[in-house]
Amino acid sequence: METAFKSIAIIGRYMSPASLAQAHLHTQAQAHAQIIELVAHLSAKKIKLCIEENTALYTGLSEHRALLRYEAFSIDEIGQHVDLAIVLGGDGTMLSAARAIVPNNIPLVGINRGRFGFLTDISADNMLPAVDEILAGKCSIERRMLLSAQVIRNGELVFEGCAFNDIIIKSGLRLIELEVYIDNQFVHKQRSDGLIMSTPTGTTAYALSAGGPILHPKLEAIAIVPICPHTLSNRPIAISSASKIEVSLVQAESIHLSLDGQIESTLQQGDKVVIIRAEQTVPLLHMQGYSYYEMLRNKLNWG
Repeated sequence: METAFKSIAIIGRYMSPASLAQAHLHTQAQAHAQIIELVAHLSAKKIKLCIEENTALYTGLSEHRALLRYEAFSIDEIGQHVDLAIVLGGDGTMLSAARAIVPNNIPLVGINRGRFGFLTDISADNMLPAVDEILAGKCSIERRMLLSAQVIRNGELVFEGCAFNDIIIKSGLRLIELEVYIDNQFVHKQRSDGLIMSTPTGTTAYALSAGGPILHPKLEAIAIVPICPHTLSNRPIAISSASKIEVSLVQAESIHLSLDGQIESTLQQGDKVVIIRAEQTVPLLHMQGYSYYEMLRNKLNWG
Protein backbone atom coordinates (compact mmCIF):
# COMPACT_ATOMS: atom_id res chain seq x y z
CA MET A 1 0.00 0.00 0.00
CA GLU A 2 1.36 3.42 -0.99
CA THR A 3 1.31 5.71 2.04
CA ALA A 4 1.08 9.45 2.43
CA PHE A 5 3.82 9.33 5.09
CA LYS A 6 7.31 7.91 4.65
CA SER A 7 8.70 8.32 8.16
CA ILE A 8 6.76 7.91 11.41
CA ALA A 9 7.49 8.53 15.07
CA ILE A 10 5.95 6.37 17.80
CA ILE A 11 5.57 8.02 21.19
CA GLY A 12 3.95 5.92 23.90
CA ARG A 13 2.83 6.23 27.48
CA TYR A 14 5.33 4.14 29.35
CA MET A 15 6.17 3.53 32.97
CA SER A 16 9.59 2.88 34.44
CA PRO A 17 10.07 -0.30 36.49
CA ALA A 18 9.87 1.76 39.71
CA SER A 19 6.54 3.24 38.66
CA LEU A 20 5.21 -0.10 37.48
CA ALA A 21 5.44 -1.41 41.03
CA GLN A 22 2.71 1.09 41.98
CA ALA A 23 0.55 0.54 38.89
CA HIS A 24 -1.99 -1.97 37.65
CA LEU A 25 0.39 -4.46 36.05
CA HIS A 26 -2.15 -6.01 33.67
CA THR A 27 -3.21 -2.64 32.27
CA GLN A 28 0.39 -1.51 31.73
CA ALA A 29 1.40 -4.81 30.16
CA GLN A 30 -1.53 -4.48 27.75
CA ALA A 31 -0.48 -0.93 26.84
CA HIS A 32 3.10 -2.02 26.22
CA ALA A 33 1.92 -4.96 24.09
CA GLN A 34 -0.14 -2.59 21.92
CA ILE A 35 2.87 -0.37 21.31
CA ILE A 36 4.92 -3.40 20.25
CA GLU A 37 2.03 -4.55 18.04
CA LEU A 38 1.87 -1.17 16.29
CA VAL A 39 5.62 -1.05 15.75
CA ALA A 40 5.59 -4.58 14.30
CA HIS A 41 2.68 -3.63 12.01
CA LEU A 42 4.48 -0.55 10.67
CA SER A 43 7.86 -2.28 10.54
CA ALA A 44 6.47 -4.66 7.91
CA LYS A 45 5.78 -1.69 5.62
CA LYS A 46 8.29 0.42 3.71
CA ILE A 47 8.22 3.12 6.35
CA LYS A 48 11.09 4.61 8.34
CA LEU A 49 10.27 4.17 12.03
CA CYS A 50 11.60 6.34 14.85
CA ILE A 51 10.71 5.42 18.43
CA GLU A 52 10.94 7.81 21.37
CA GLU A 53 13.85 6.39 23.36
CA ASN A 54 12.07 5.92 26.71
CA THR A 55 9.11 4.30 24.92
CA ALA A 56 11.54 1.79 23.38
CA LEU A 57 13.31 1.19 26.68
CA TYR A 58 10.41 0.78 29.11
CA THR A 59 7.88 -1.00 26.90
CA GLY A 60 10.27 -3.83 26.03
CA LEU A 61 10.74 -2.81 22.40
CA SER A 62 14.52 -2.85 22.77
CA GLU A 63 14.31 -6.61 23.39
CA HIS A 64 12.92 -7.04 19.86
CA ARG A 65 15.49 -4.77 18.17
CA ALA A 66 16.78 -7.61 15.98
CA LEU A 67 13.31 -8.24 14.51
CA LEU A 68 11.87 -4.74 14.30
CA ARG A 69 13.40 -1.98 12.16
CA TYR A 70 13.55 1.32 14.00
CA GLU A 71 15.79 4.07 15.31
CA ALA A 72 15.48 5.58 18.79
CA PHE A 73 15.56 9.32 19.49
CA SER A 74 14.82 11.56 22.45
CA ILE A 75 11.45 13.33 22.57
CA ASP A 76 13.15 16.62 21.68
CA GLU A 77 14.98 15.17 18.66
CA ILE A 78 12.39 12.85 17.16
CA GLY A 79 10.41 15.50 15.29
CA GLN A 80 13.46 16.28 13.14
CA HIS A 81 13.42 12.83 11.55
CA VAL A 82 9.75 12.13 10.68
CA ASP A 83 6.71 13.53 8.88
CA LEU A 84 4.07 12.03 11.22
CA ALA A 85 3.91 11.23 14.94
CA ILE A 86 1.60 8.59 16.41
CA VAL A 87 0.98 8.99 20.13
CA LEU A 88 -0.35 6.10 22.23
CA GLY A 89 -1.60 7.13 25.65
CA GLY A 90 -3.95 9.65 27.16
CA ASP A 91 -4.30 13.39 26.77
CA GLY A 92 -1.31 13.97 29.06
CA THR A 93 0.96 11.98 26.73
CA MET A 94 -0.41 13.94 23.77
CA LEU A 95 0.17 17.28 25.49
CA SER A 96 3.83 16.57 26.26
CA ALA A 97 4.46 15.13 22.77
CA ALA A 98 2.81 18.12 21.07
CA ARG A 99 4.89 20.67 22.98
CA ALA A 100 8.11 18.77 22.26
CA ILE A 101 7.69 18.49 18.49
CA VAL A 102 5.74 21.68 17.76
CA PRO A 103 8.83 23.43 16.30
CA ASN A 104 8.93 20.75 13.58
CA ASN A 105 5.28 21.27 12.50
CA ILE A 106 4.67 17.52 12.47
CA PRO A 107 1.04 16.27 12.41
CA LEU A 108 0.00 14.07 15.33
CA VAL A 109 -2.38 11.14 15.58
CA GLY A 110 -3.69 10.14 18.99
CA ILE A 111 -4.56 6.57 20.02
CA ASN A 112 -6.40 6.57 23.32
CA ARG A 113 -4.95 4.59 26.22
CA GLY A 114 -6.17 7.02 28.89
CA ARG A 115 -9.49 7.88 30.52
CA PHE A 116 -11.13 10.66 28.53
CA GLY A 117 -9.10 11.00 25.36
CA PHE A 118 -10.30 14.41 24.16
CA LEU A 119 -7.13 14.63 22.05
CA THR A 120 -6.50 10.93 21.43
CA ASP A 121 -9.67 10.12 19.53
CA ILE A 122 -8.77 6.74 17.97
CA SER A 123 -9.77 3.72 20.02
CA ALA A 124 -6.94 1.32 20.91
CA ASP A 125 -9.19 -1.55 19.80
CA ASN A 126 -9.40 -0.03 16.30
CA MET A 127 -5.75 0.99 16.17
CA LEU A 128 -4.34 -0.93 13.20
CA PRO A 129 -7.13 -0.37 10.64
CA ALA A 130 -7.36 3.29 11.68
CA VAL A 131 -3.62 3.80 11.21
CA ASP A 132 -3.78 2.13 7.80
CA GLU A 133 -6.54 4.52 6.71
CA ILE A 134 -4.51 7.51 7.86
CA LEU A 135 -1.42 6.23 6.05
CA ALA A 136 -3.55 5.97 2.91
CA GLY A 137 -4.44 9.65 3.28
CA LYS A 138 -8.02 9.03 4.42
CA CYS A 139 -7.92 11.69 7.11
CA SER A 140 -8.44 15.37 7.79
CA ILE A 141 -6.07 17.86 9.39
CA GLU A 142 -6.99 20.37 12.09
CA ARG A 143 -4.66 23.03 13.46
CA ARG A 144 -4.92 23.83 17.16
CA MET A 145 -3.55 26.99 18.77
CA LEU A 146 -1.03 27.22 21.60
CA LEU A 147 -0.47 29.84 24.27
CA SER A 148 2.87 31.39 25.17
CA ALA A 149 3.71 32.58 28.70
CA GLN A 150 6.46 34.84 29.99
CA VAL A 151 7.23 35.71 33.61
CA ILE A 152 8.69 39.19 34.13
CA ARG A 153 10.38 39.89 37.47
CA ASN A 154 11.86 43.32 38.23
CA GLY A 155 11.80 44.08 34.50
CA GLU A 156 13.67 40.89 33.52
CA LEU A 157 12.44 37.73 31.78
CA VAL A 158 12.87 34.81 34.21
CA PHE A 159 10.74 32.11 32.57
CA GLU A 160 8.95 31.36 29.29
CA GLY A 161 7.15 28.40 27.80
CA CYS A 162 4.15 27.31 25.77
CA ALA A 163 0.98 25.36 26.56
CA PHE A 164 -1.41 23.34 24.42
CA ASN A 165 -4.22 23.25 27.00
CA ASP A 166 -3.82 25.98 29.58
CA ILE A 167 -1.67 28.33 31.59
CA ILE A 168 -2.62 28.39 35.28
CA ILE A 169 -1.63 30.74 38.09
CA LYS A 170 -2.49 29.10 41.40
CA SER A 171 -1.68 28.91 45.09
CA GLY A 172 -2.29 25.84 47.17
CA LEU A 173 -2.27 27.73 50.48
CA ARG A 174 -4.68 30.67 50.46
CA LEU A 175 -6.39 33.30 48.34
CA ILE A 176 -4.18 35.33 46.04
CA GLU A 177 -4.81 38.82 44.71
CA LEU A 178 -4.36 39.45 41.00
CA GLU A 179 -4.72 42.38 38.66
CA VAL A 180 -5.75 41.47 35.11
CA TYR A 181 -5.07 43.61 32.04
CA ILE A 182 -6.16 42.81 28.47
CA ASP A 183 -4.47 44.73 25.64
CA ASN A 184 -3.10 47.19 28.22
CA GLN A 185 -6.60 47.93 29.56
CA PHE A 186 -7.35 47.25 33.22
CA VAL A 187 -10.06 44.59 33.58
CA HIS A 188 -10.32 43.93 37.31
CA LYS A 189 -8.62 43.06 40.56
CA GLN A 190 -9.48 39.57 41.68
CA ARG A 191 -9.11 37.57 44.90
CA SER A 192 -9.32 33.85 44.19
CA ASP A 193 -7.48 30.54 44.37
CA GLY A 194 -6.03 31.29 40.95
CA LEU A 195 -6.68 31.96 37.28
CA ILE A 196 -6.81 29.76 34.17
CA MET A 197 -5.97 31.02 30.68
CA SER A 198 -7.11 28.33 28.25
CA THR A 199 -6.93 27.58 24.55
CA PRO A 200 -10.15 26.25 22.97
CA THR A 201 -8.55 22.79 23.22
CA GLY A 202 -8.04 23.24 26.98
CA THR A 203 -11.61 24.29 27.71
CA THR A 204 -12.55 20.63 28.17
CA ALA A 205 -9.82 20.25 30.85
CA TYR A 206 -9.33 22.14 34.15
CA ALA A 207 -11.22 25.19 32.83
CA LEU A 208 -14.36 23.06 32.42
CA SER A 209 -14.12 21.81 36.01
CA ALA A 210 -13.76 25.42 37.18
CA GLY A 211 -17.01 26.40 35.45
CA GLY A 212 -15.61 27.76 32.22
CA PRO A 213 -17.23 27.54 28.77
CA ILE A 214 -16.45 24.93 26.12
CA LEU A 215 -14.97 26.68 23.06
CA HIS A 216 -14.95 24.96 19.68
CA PRO A 217 -11.33 24.37 18.54
CA LYS A 218 -11.87 26.49 15.41
CA LEU A 219 -12.64 29.59 17.48
CA GLU A 220 -9.83 32.14 17.61
CA ALA A 221 -10.31 32.75 21.32
CA ILE A 222 -8.81 32.45 24.80
CA ALA A 223 -10.91 31.60 27.85
CA ILE A 224 -10.03 33.30 31.16
CA VAL A 225 -11.53 31.36 34.06
CA PRO A 226 -11.17 32.28 37.77
CA ILE A 227 -10.63 29.43 40.22
CA CYS A 228 -12.95 29.76 43.24
CA PRO A 229 -13.22 33.57 43.14
CA HIS A 230 -13.96 35.28 46.45
CA THR A 231 -16.54 37.48 44.70
CA LEU A 232 -19.25 35.48 42.96
CA SER A 233 -19.61 38.13 40.25
CA ASN A 234 -16.16 37.21 38.88
CA ARG A 235 -17.14 35.15 35.87
CA PRO A 236 -15.27 33.42 33.01
CA ILE A 237 -14.68 35.51 29.92
CA ALA A 238 -13.68 34.62 26.34
CA ILE A 239 -11.50 37.08 24.43
CA SER A 240 -9.83 37.30 21.02
CA SER A 241 -6.76 35.10 20.58
CA ALA A 242 -4.99 38.19 19.23
CA SER A 243 -5.19 39.84 22.66
CA LYS A 244 -2.36 40.14 25.17
CA ILE A 245 -3.15 39.20 28.77
CA GLU A 246 -1.09 40.57 31.65
CA VAL A 247 -1.57 39.28 35.19
CA SER A 248 0.17 41.09 38.04
CA LEU A 249 0.59 39.33 41.39
CA VAL A 250 -0.48 41.91 43.97
CA GLN A 251 -0.57 39.63 47.00
CA ALA A 252 0.55 36.04 46.84
CA GLU A 253 2.17 33.29 48.86
CA SER A 254 3.51 29.96 47.58
CA ILE A 255 2.19 30.58 44.08
CA HIS A 256 3.02 28.66 40.91
CA LEU A 257 2.66 28.99 37.17
CA SER A 258 1.62 25.74 35.49
CA LEU A 259 1.73 24.89 31.78
CA ASP A 260 -0.61 22.03 30.85
CA GLY A 261 -0.27 20.79 34.43
CA GLN A 262 3.15 19.37 33.47
CA ILE A 263 5.63 22.26 33.68
CA GLU A 264 5.80 24.51 36.72
CA SER A 265 7.60 27.71 37.64
CA THR A 266 7.56 29.34 41.07
CA LEU A 267 6.18 32.88 41.11
CA GLN A 268 6.74 35.75 43.53
CA GLN A 269 4.68 38.69 44.66
CA GLY A 270 5.19 41.53 42.18
CA ASP A 271 5.75 39.21 39.19
CA LYS A 272 3.95 39.90 35.95
CA VAL A 273 2.77 37.00 33.75
CA VAL A 274 2.26 37.86 30.08
CA ILE A 275 0.17 35.48 27.94
CA ILE A 276 -0.26 35.68 24.17
CA ARG A 277 -1.13 33.29 21.40
CA ALA A 278 1.96 31.37 20.27
CA GLU A 279 3.12 31.61 16.66
CA GLN A 280 3.16 27.82 16.24
CA THR A 281 0.12 25.57 15.91
CA VAL A 282 -0.34 21.85 16.54
CA PRO A 283 -1.58 19.89 13.49
CA LEU A 284 -3.89 17.03 14.54
CA LEU A 285 -4.98 14.30 12.14
CA HIS A 286 -8.47 12.79 12.43
CA MET A 287 -10.05 9.86 10.64
CA GLN A 288 -12.64 10.63 8.00
CA GLY A 289 -16.02 11.27 9.61
CA TYR A 290 -14.56 12.70 12.82
CA SER A 291 -17.05 14.95 14.62
CA TYR A 292 -16.06 17.23 17.50
CA TYR A 293 -19.65 17.23 18.75
CA GLU A 294 -19.84 13.44 18.71
CA MET A 295 -16.61 13.36 20.70
CA LEU A 296 -18.08 15.74 23.30
CA ARG A 297 -21.30 13.73 23.45
CA ASN A 298 -19.41 10.50 24.11
CA LYS A 299 -16.75 11.83 26.50
CA LEU A 300 -19.14 13.95 28.60
CA ASN A 301 -22.02 11.46 28.50
CA TRP A 302 -24.44 13.93 26.94
CA GLY A 303 -27.85 12.55 26.03
